[in-house]
Amino acid sequence: MYGPKKKFFFGLFVSNLFNFMSIKEYFLRTLVLSLFLVHFGAFGQTWEVYDSELNLKNRLIYNDILLLSEAVRIAKTDEGLFLLKANYEKSVPLKGDEVYQYLAPWILVKSETGIGAYHEYGQLVLEPIYDEIEVFFNLLLARKENEYWVYDRGKGTTRSLGRLDFATIGSRGQVITRRNGSYFLPLSPIPHQAFDLIQDNDGDYLLVKNQHGFGLVNMEGKIILDPVIDTLVHTKGNFYYGFDQDQYLLIEGDPIKANVRYNSFHQITFKDDLMLEYIHGKLRRVMKEDGILLDAIGMTEVNRLGEKLYSVKFRDNKLGLLGINGWLVTPTDSILEIKNGSKNIFPARAMNGNWGFINSNGDWIIEANFEEVYPFENGRATIRRNGKLGLIDQIGSESIAPVWDEITVLDGGWSLAQQSNKVYLINPSGEYDTEAGFEKICRLSNGSFIAKKDQKLGLLTRDGQWKMELLFNQITPLENDWYQARIDDRVGLFSNTGENKLPVAFEDILYDESTNMILAKSPYEPIILVEEEPEKKKKKKGQ
Repeated sequence: MYGPKKKFFFGLFVSNLFNFMSIKEYFLRTLVLSLFLVHFGAFGQTWEVYDSELNLKNRLIYNDILLLSEAVRIAKTDEGLFLLKANYEKSVPLKGDEVYQYLAPWILVKSETGIGAYHEYGQLVLEPIYDEIEVFFNLLLARKENEYWVYDRGKGTTRSLGRLDFATIGSRGQVITRRNGSYFLPLSPIPHQAFDLIQDNDGDYLLVKNQHGFGLVNMEGKIILDPVIDTLVHTKGNFYYGFDQDQYLLIEGDPIKANVRYNSFHQITFKDDLMLEYIHGKLRRVMKEDGILLDAIGMTEVNRLGEKLYSVKFRDNKLGLLGINGWLVTPTDSILEIKNGSKNIFPARAMNGNWGFINSNGDWIIEANFEEVYPFENGRATIRRNGKLGLIDQIGSESIAPVWDEITVLDGGWSLAQQSNKVYLINPSGEYDTEAGFEKICRLSNGSFIAKKDQKLGLLTRDGQWKMELLFNQITPLENDWYQARIDDRVGLFSNTGENKLPVAFEDILYDESTNMILAKSPYEPIILVEEEPEKKKKKKGQ
């Protein structure tokens, strides 16, 4: 008896492709399809392309598809990476085994030899041989070991910077290097001028230092403030705090020449983004980046509460809330602490230690009867009483009793509240389903909710009605109000109403916003057929 003879070929699942066919016909078509796949890449997979009405328009044989932007699509095949046209046909082959990063307009690819860069139009600008590539619009900085190169798309050139200790691109596009402990700006008008320090920040100007002091350099690499200032610190935007020859300086950067916006021989302190000026040792002024924000006698304490927001305390125990345009809450002697608020309602702590709300005049509009309060949001505020949280309206009436461990205010009168590790969706009337506690609820930007219970996910409407039952391991919102939902290792497509548009039978589903097309990756499994050879009969004597 001969051993079994094996034949290997590959089958491919495509939805509704082999319905109502005989086994013999199925195997015949599978063999034909297998030969087709061998021709186009034996291990390619089918991507089904649908229009917005879910009409099947095309099938693609790619291992994977990446939608990087409205205009940039990449396919991964057995032959390598390819840029795709809008109709998903191959256009430009890309060197590399995978897409490492996409930073428009640059596609960084990675191979066994290193990282390379393509422009999104398909132009190869850096071969995949580098250890690292940094991107800034039309400028690329590449490193291999400790040697650096710069590619300038405007000039179409790649320039070697040599062997360096370090190099980077600043936040405004200046290339900063360090060699033998000194800093340089190699692409600037002063490429050979060495600095002891070059410091980047979120403004338009670099802070530099040499043996004479600190200065500023603009985006073109030109010095706009000679490095002679004893001390210079970036504060915010294009503003700097300095000290030089017994006077304090507030300096603003300028493309041509930096300007001193304020100077004083009195002490100005700068700590934790708070600048204060003292006259003869007494606190006198609250400063902003370019000058005086508040000049007042009798201040004893200033605390920064947030972006351009300060609480100011005076000797007579009055406390006020100061904003960038003046007083948000006039100083008053009836409060111990104050926080930022909204629409002329501010959380405040009274002299008895409890919290309530005051208006801009410092008058109590909701009495201080709470252990803690939070700012109003969508017409309601979170309060704490007896260690539990609830909600009140703008006249102080309880809309949700303080019985919750956590609570979140939503728009439209809805809220989420947690108790005993269960999360509940509470309607505008304060009602909720006591049996419908969830492990987690996440609100989406369109107002719907993804709810989790017993490790399964479902989708609720903004009114708390089920759109998709608790069946899924993952639900991912796509563009155009589509949802991709996963059960185990298969995904399907659902509409915004929860209707199943493509069965939960695919490996992946993508939505191409620019073409309004849906791409579904069919699962692909090898089919191994084992064909038994018939047993060879023994011949009888005489035959």
